[in-house]
Amino acid sequence: MLVKTYGAAVHGIDALVVTIEVSVENGLQFCIVGLPDAAVKESHQRVISAIRQSGYDFPRKSVVVNMAPADVKKEGAAYDLPIAIALLVGSGQIQAPELGRYMIMGELSLDGSVLPIRGALPMAIEARKRGYKGIIVPQANATEAAVVNNLEVYGVNCLLDVADLLRGASQLSPVEFDTRAEFARAQVMFDLDFSEVKGQESVKRAFEVACAGGHNILLVGPPGSGKSMLSKRLPTIMPPLSLAEALETTKIHSVAGKLKSGSKLMTVRPFRAPHHTISPVALVGGGTNPVPGEISLAHNGILFMDEFPEFPRQVLEVLRQPLEDRHISISRARYAVDYPAGIMLVASMNPCPCGYYNHPTRECTCPPGAVSKYLSRISGPLLDRIDIQVEILPVPFEKLSSMADGESSASIRERVVRAREVQARRYADVPEIHCNAQMSSRHIAKWCALGNESMEILRKAMTKYDMSARAYDRILKVARTIADLAGSHDISPVHIREAISYRNLDKGSWGVAKA
Repeated sequence: MLVKTYGAAVHGIDALVVTIEVSVENGLQFCIVGLPDAAVKESHQRVISAIRQSGYDFPRKSVVVNMAPADVKKEGAAYDLPIAIALLVGSGQIQAPELGRYMIMGELSLDGSVLPIRGALPMAIEARKRGYKGIIVPQANATEAAVVNNLEVYGVNCLLDVADLLRGASQLSPVEFDTRAEFARAQVMFDLDFSEVKGQESVKRAFEVACAGGHNILLVGPPGSGKSMLSKRLPTIMPPLSLAEALETTKIHSVAGKLKSGSKLMTVRPFRAPHHTISPVALVGGGTNPVPGEISLAHNGILFMDEFPEFPRQVLEVLRQPLEDRHISISRARYAVDYPAGIMLVASMNPCPCGYYNHPTRECTCPPGAVSKYLSRISGPLLDRIDIQVEILPVPFEKLSSMADGESSASIRERVVRAREVQARRYADVPEIHCNAQMSSRHIAKWCALGNESMEILRKAMTKYDMSARAYDRILKVARTIADLAGSHDISPVHIREAISYRNLDKGSWGVAKA
């Protein structure tokens, strides 16, 4: 008897339907075909034990399992459940008239219980897209899959639950989840706030500009000046996620297996802070069984790289293409996948190996040439892709000991949101652009026109500091954001001056004293 069940394979951050065909005939063999990996092939033993422990008999016949399309690699143990159900139906032990209307995925334990899987959300999205009535997933993944509306989602704990559901003998109800209502009710509460920060007004202003326009930012300062402390508060002033961004972000974390059991929709922008010993593959994604890397896990959020020059040069250089194109294309002999990479890069570093170059009270002890050599660990093309480069100095004792609170994150966030609303209206007819940092040269020419005085200021700065053409574009983008924060339609000289002041490392005087 031939029976078909339906599952899914994750490719990149999307899923595609996999048809599991099980033929139960006379004979004494069991084989799985259709490009399965080792984990799928091992399902034989798990399925036998799970069926027997659930009170059914494993058919003593020839069993052939075909997983189509055969040219797509099937990975992981999530195909155990659809294979087991097809075997029970094919051997006549259960009747399931609506089997073809459900997508089924789940890993089986030896006792018949169903274990969590990765990628439940993109699978549910594909199930709805393909017109399935519902999807059956492990109970731990039910709320995640239920984010998809207009699809019946059943969370099951064991093989018996699925068998009873399909033969109509179960009281199991679909998991209910109103995505839009839950998203609207989500209240983001942060443990950190910018009101706790003493001093550093210029750096907080730079962060405000960076968040308002989605600009990459680099902080350069001595140890203890507050680089990491300030960076960890950045999510508190970022604009809230839209529903589309929340769904996309949740999909990525679902595929990577980073969602906790019972998780629903992610409503907070991700903040990823990898250690400087990370490998290039862990940063960009891929591997033997491809999964998203740290860059993609930070999509729609912040990638924080502390001690920037301490990252290996090879790791830093793989950032260049994702920062420019906002997506990652990984091509290997066996696969090719695309991962989104719409991140805001926030990096911090010491100004020199000892950490005290340009310090107001402590002397730098580095030998001649050490400052420029230390900075050269970050290539010029990568620095050009960082819109805002800010020097941060220690907070004076008078401000540090002050009992007065600084400006709260909520008030800064209000200005950021207003600036983003201006940009949303400006780019309403350009779907690939959502903020100023994403403008191309053509859009810069259209929306960043300068008056004569502003153009002359920029010309002198470009000539004096020998800036690149990419730095020119970055300055105009940042100036456009500053003007948006000020509610100005035009970019004025004061806006262009502030934007130029955020290119600290382009200045020829940086590092000269120790050169």
